[in-house]
Amino acid sequence: MAVVDIIVLILIILVILFILFARNSSGDSVYKYVTKKTSFIYEKYEPYSYKQIRKKVKSLGQEYTKKQYAIQVLVFAIGTLIVTYLYFYNLIISVIYMVIAISVIPYLTYLRCKRIYSEYIFEQIQIYTTNTIMEFATTQAFVKSLEGVYESGVLEDPVRSDVKVMIDLAYENGSIDESINYMNNKYDYYIVKNMHQLFTQITNEGSKDAGKSLENMSQDIDMLVENVYRDRIDRAAFHKKFLQFGVVLYLMVMLVQFLLGVDTYIGMLKTWYIQLILHGIIIINTGFLLNGEKYYNENVGAE
Repeated sequence: MAVVDIIVLILIILVILFILFARNSSGDSVYKYVTKKTSFIYEKYEPYSYKQIRKKVKSLGQEYTKKQYAIQVLVFAIGTLIVTYLYFYNLIISVIYMVIAISVIPYLTYLRCKRIYSEYIFEQIQIYTTNTIMEFATTQAFVKSLEGVYESGVLEDPVRSDVKVMIDLAYENGSIDESINYMNNKYDYYIVKNMHQLFTQITNEGSKDAGKSLENMSQDIDMLVENVYRDRIDRAAFHKKFLQFGVVLYLMVMLVQFLLGVDTYIGMLKTWYIQLILHGIIIINTGFLLNGEKYYNENVGAE
């Protein structure tokens, strides 16, 4: 089959797929179709958390645009079609792989939203701890410090609402213990637990050197934040190289064909175990990439 014929077939298949997307989504765009599928799949398993995460990502202005979703679908479709055709020289197999690749997009969207939300929560925790320490320097009372942070408007939900719960629990129980346990369980960051432990000690036992201790705590928070942002930059650079490496692994089949010759390679495809090995290579490499994406998006390096 000539190269021109292959290109024409690829274009025809892409047009057919976009028509199918449009029909199945009742006239919606590819963007709306993908986002609806994402919401349906993940809200089914995480009905509250993912719904809130997605809402917050949209409010932060970091949701993909229609154009970005369309480009993502096209890149996955064309890339998968080309790579798998180079493996099997079979359009049917390539189209099957292409559909599978597009179906992974909702999962990647889910991971991306979780990463953005985790980074947002850490930023809110940093604001909460830093401002509580600053307020305490003036009020010399933990609950009053919480009230000052809450009323200042520097926090956003869900952390702001949780601070309000802490204040209510403190007044309801007449102590800060329940409030601190609530926040420690909700946000498992050591800067939160260390700060709360310090405030518990100051409140229950008193401290002659509370100012110095709080200053040291504030410096620790600043150092942690600096390390986190440096880590994010390093991780983003590594992530880019990781994806490039994964793509190169897919294209190693071109080197094999160059060494053996295309005709010899196509002849080998008639053997069933050769095809099984090639399918295994694609599946293993895809699993490698997906695990890498999961690690990059879930382990955001907050602490």
